[in-house]
Amino acid sequence: MNMVGSKKETMISYIVAIAFIMAMVGISEAMMNHEIIIPEFAAMAIAMWVYREAGWIRQPAKIFLAPSITAVIGFLINQLDIAFLGKVSLTLVLVMLVLRIMQSSLGPSIATGLLPVVTSASDWTFIFVAILCMIILMLGVILFGLHKGLEKNVNIQYRYMLLFLILTFIWIGLCWCVGYQLSIIPPILVVVYESLQKPMYNGRMAFKQGLALTISATVGTLLYFAIDSWILAAVLDMILMLILLQIIGIRLPAVFAFPLLPYVFPDDLIVKLPLGTLITCFFMFSSLLAYKKLEMRQRGKVMQV
Repeated sequence: MNMVGSKKETMISYIVAIAFIMAMVGISEAMMNHEIIIPEFAAMAIAMWVYREAGWIRQPAKIFLAPSITAVIGFLINQLDIAFLGKVSLTLVLVMLVLRIMQSSLGPSIATGLLPVVTSASDWTFIFVAILCMIILMLGVILFGLHKGLEKNVNIQYRYMLLFLILTFIWIGLCWCVGYQLSIIPPILVVVYESLQKPMYNGRMAFKQGLALTISATVGTLLYFAIDSWILAAVLDMILMLILLQIIGIRLPAVFAFPLLPYVFPDDLIVKLPLGTLITCFFMFSSLLAYKKLEMRQRGKVMQV
C-alpha cells in the first residue's frame, strides 16, 4: 500500500474524492433518481485516490472493466423472473467467475454486481452511471500516475473465492431459514472478500471493522431521516466518516459507502440497516476470524514438520 506523500497531497486527494461523491449525490437529488447513486463508488474514490490501495489500482484497465462487467451482469440478472435468492446466488457465482477469468481480486466488483439485485434496479441509467463513474475513477488513477511503480501482477489466492462463496451462501441460508430479509449488504461482503485475501487477520481487526461499519450504517441512517437535503446529509456523512476512522484507527474505504445505502435501499429495509449491519458483521467477521486462525494453526504445523 502506497503512503501519501504529504499532508497537503492527502488533503487535496480527499477534496477531489469527496467532490466526486458529492457530484454523484447532487445529480441524483436534482434528477430525483436514486439509481444514480452507487455507494461503492464512494469507497472506491477514497481507496484509489486517497489511500492508493495497491490491490485496486495496480491494473487501471481492470478498474473499469471488472466492476462494469459485474454491474451489467447484476442488472440483467435482476430482470429475470426468478426468486431473489436465486438472483443473488447466480450473481455471486458469475461475479467470482468474472474475477477468476480476468485474474483480478478487485473486491468492489462484488458490490457493483449485487447492488442492482438488492435495490431491484430497472432503469438503464444505472448502467450508464456505473460505466461513466468507472471511467472517471480509472482516468484519475492514470492521469496522476497513481499506479506507477506497482507490480502489475500479484499472486491471487483463488481458493478464497470459493471460500467466500461458501461463507456467503451459509449466511444467506441461515437468513432464509429464520426469515431475515437483510442478508445481503454489499459493502460488508467486499470487506470480507478483501480480508480473506490478506495473509494476516486477527480479532482486533475484526472488531474494528465491525465497529466502524456498524457506526457508519447507524450515522448514515440517522442523517438520512433527519436531513431532507441529500447532498447536505452526504457532506456531513463524509466528514463524520473521516473523524470515525481517525478515532478507531483504521483505513476502511467501505465506511464511506455505508451512509449512501439508505438512498438506494428499499424503504422497508432502511430502518433495519444499523441492526442488520451489526448482525451481519458479527457472523461474517467471526467466521472469517475462525477460518484465519485455523489456517494459521495448520500453517504452523506444516512449518514444524
